[in-house]
Amino acid sequence: MREFTISSLEAGQRLDKYLFKLLPNAGRNFIYKMLRKKNITFNNKKADGNEKVCQGDLVKIYFADETFEKFSGKDKANKNTSKDGLTLDKNILISNKKLLPALDIIYENEDYLLVNKPVGVLSQKADAKDIALVDMIEEYLAQKEGKPFSTFKAGICNRLDRNTSGIVAAGKSIYGLQKLSEGFRLRTYLKYYIAVVKGVIDKRALITSYLSKDEHINKVHIISEQEYRQCSNKEQYVAIQTEYIPVCSCSCLTLLKVHLLTGKSHQIRAHLAYINHPIAGDVKYGDNHFNQYVFRQYKVKSQMLHAYELHIPKKSDDKLTQDIIVKTDIPDSFISVLKGEKIWEHGIQEVLEALH
Repeated sequence: MREFTISSLEAGQRLDKYLFKLLPNAGRNFIYKMLRKKNITFNNKKADGNEKVCQGDLVKIYFADETFEKFSGKDKANKNTSKDGLTLDKNILISNKKLLPALDIIYENEDYLLVNKPVGVLSQKADAKDIALVDMIEEYLAQKEGKPFSTFKAGICNRLDRNTSGIVAAGKSIYGLQKLSEGFRLRTYLKYYIAVVKGVIDKRALITSYLSKDEHINKVHIISEQEYRQCSNKEQYVAIQTEYIPVCSCSCLTLLKVHLLTGKSHQIRAHLAYINHPIAGDVKYGDNHFNQYVFRQYKVKSQMLHAYELHIPKKSDDKLTQDIIVKTDIPDSFISVLKGEKIWEHGIQEVLEALH
């Protein structure tokens, strides 16, 4: 018999979802059968699986040791552990000390972790061999908490492209994941980016268009409201809105603060390219001649788009006593370009922070 006490990280989910994570190789029907036969009990009573688990609740599993090992995946995990205790994932060594860079933490409480993702790091794995931001967060929390047993796995609630840097929000508990996911889904958070774009923009504007994504080539297509009204495949498009505010400019480029009102894949990159102001360094939607200029002149190695600011209002979370407002510094690559074009002035950070 195995006995498990629900931790604060795991509280707030349904019992069956907890069991699916605890016994990932068991199968849903098998778990429900074990609940009916009381081979799995909840607080020493028979359970259906739809009960909501709270901190301190007790789950007992009356399996033989080898059966539990098989359904929990522990037998395979043991085979994939090296002599020095490091986890081997398809022959890739995952170690915070050796391969995973330190997290740039902007804000942390018991449920939320807000980090500044660097350029070149995936938000989530695209392939089993990838090391992504979610791995870095898992390793950080495991080291901090002393690797306690838990079915909970930290998850990120907003994704950035590999070559976009900036603020990513992660849930440290089931409650945190639920609240953050809800806030992004309902658009109760304010999200601001900064971008260096081609050309001169001198007026604030709101762009409303429609977007569809071709999954095969991982690229989006944007059409105007008039084109949408006339198209025959409306179901393939979603409405998007992007607001931009010019901060400073020269004869060939502009620094924008971008308010993301809807959050669709590649939205900012494609929207700015659609109005003929593509982001510097964007090889998918950008201008090749302009890109080559910033690549050669300033050694820029990625698209100049950065998730700069996030507002989480306290009304979105009963636990919060005040709004969470986080901002990052302006990335070095942005400063290099702005100084090189003679448009960097003392106080731009303050001007940027004041623009809403």
